Amino acid sequence: QVQLVESGGGLVQPGGSLRLSCGASGSIFRRSLMGWYRQAPGKQRELVAQIDSDGITNYADSVKGRFTISRDDAKVTVYLQMNSLIPEDTAVYYCRQQWGSAYDYWGQGTQVTVSS
Repeated sequence: QVQLVESGGGLVQPGGSLRLSCGASGSIFRRSLMGWYRQAPGKQRELVAQIDSDGITNYADSVKGRFTISRDDAKVTVYLQMNSLIPEDTAVYYCRQQWGSAYDYWGQGTQVTVSS
């Protein structure tokens, strides 16, 4: 059984910053593709950022230059640093851990609200 636990969400004003954390499954973490996704009300869940086992990152166009994904293998944790937040970033953010085609786990999500 794998449990992913997100933290760090909250309410922030436009232009502010938040850092999300996700505690992942340790036994396969170094081999895993880790990602952050988000889902706003009435919208489809979308990829925000991901980082593979080699540290290669990928970002949605909407967050490039503002968000940074990173991983700490020793702490078995993936982070999402979110800067210059805008109201359109408001969503529930989910952590995802993937390894191969049959290993796919999600956290329960953490709410991020950007509002003045």
